[in-house]
Amino acid sequence: MPSEQHFGSNGGAEVSRLGINAHLLSGEAGYRRAGIHQYIAQVLRHLPWEEGEPTYVVFTQQKNLFADLPGITAVSSRLPTENRLLRILWEQLIWPWQLRQHRVDLLHSMAFVTPLFSRCPAVITVYDLSFYHFPERFPALQRWYLSSQTRRSCQQAQRIITISESSRQDVYHFLGVPLDQIDVVVPGVDAVYRPLPHEEVTAFRRKHGLDKFALHVGTLQPRKNIPVLIEAFARQDDPTLKLVLVGGKGWLYDEIFRQVQALGLAERVIFTGYVPDNELPLWYNAAELLIFPSVYEGFGLPVVEAMACGTPVIASNSSSIPEAVGEAGLLFTPDDVETLANQMTAVLTNAELKDKLRQRGLVHAQKFSWERAGKETAVVYQRALQNKFATENTEI
Repeated sequence: MPSEQHFGSNGGAEVSRLGINAHLLSGEAGYRRAGIHQYIAQVLRHLPWEEGEPTYVVFTQQKNLFADLPGITAVSSRLPTENRLLRILWEQLIWPWQLRQHRVDLLHSMAFVTPLFSRCPAVITVYDLSFYHFPERFPALQRWYLSSQTRRSCQQAQRIITISESSRQDVYHFLGVPLDQIDVVVPGVDAVYRPLPHEEVTAFRRKHGLDKFALHVGTLQPRKNIPVLIEAFARQDDPTLKLVLVGGKGWLYDEIFRQVQALGLAERVIFTGYVPDNELPLWYNAAELLIFPSVYEGFGLPVVEAMACGTPVIASNSSSIPEAVGEAGLLFTPDDVETLANQMTAVLTNAELKDKLRQRGLVHAQKFSWERAGKETAVVYQRALQNKFATENTEI
């Protein structure tokens, strides 16, 4: 990032201070350590910094994630903000006071909402607008807070970051924010996601008592569309094939368990629960293919993680997911069980198709970089600071 300074009204150069809300970072194993946690942690760890450039004040309970990084000061809160209501309390009442205390010039809310009573110019990250697309699937109070406060925050912000072009278009259509005010910063793929030695993968399969299995990675919740996947799996002729569902319980997941029982698949569908980050590359490597049938995503990170491991991917053609898949996987309409079942059979039985998808996926995954995501986020900060400086000069 080029050296960035902002100038006060006295004409003297001052190094800017950026205050970043990262309280959605989770320290506990579970579904909350999924997509948003990974995005926040990786982007912040890859923010570029050199002497004389803007410094970062990261507000988070997970201070240890940034202890070794220059340019970052981590600030925690006495409130246990893992609790949603207490996090909102901190966000709306305590954070504005801390912003003033730390003399922050620009705030970045990495999850939807800015403080109502803060006058600090803001950048906001919006991952998706699922609470607008599927309001009936959210508790009433949570839906009201997210929809009303995200709209207000986005309309007041200097710049908005989304993680896909699909989400950028959603912010424009649902919230009325001009497209030229919205920047796309797509996720990266960590280097741990790569093809692993055959012996290591074989030992992993043996440890879990698995031979051939199809894989799904994602929280158990309605928009993941898992019932369609289970129905398509039930149509596979190979009785030795299993389906592994990796991910913690989110909400409204009981239907999934009832469906597995009703189809007589209790011995063939495996629920692992939350899987530690360091195990995920082994699950991807050991699988015959990844299926990602979600009806709506801000991006769909498991798609590119699987491809980076050399695992063929079948995914729905909904929302942002085709952006993640590119030309490297197979797509189907989310409610089309028959097409998904046929695609699964094709990948499982056609070695040539499987190898082609593997090779395309490995190439495609190389396009996604956390280092680039960090640099692009810093460029957004630069634009927002320039807007702030221009506004200050206009007011003088």
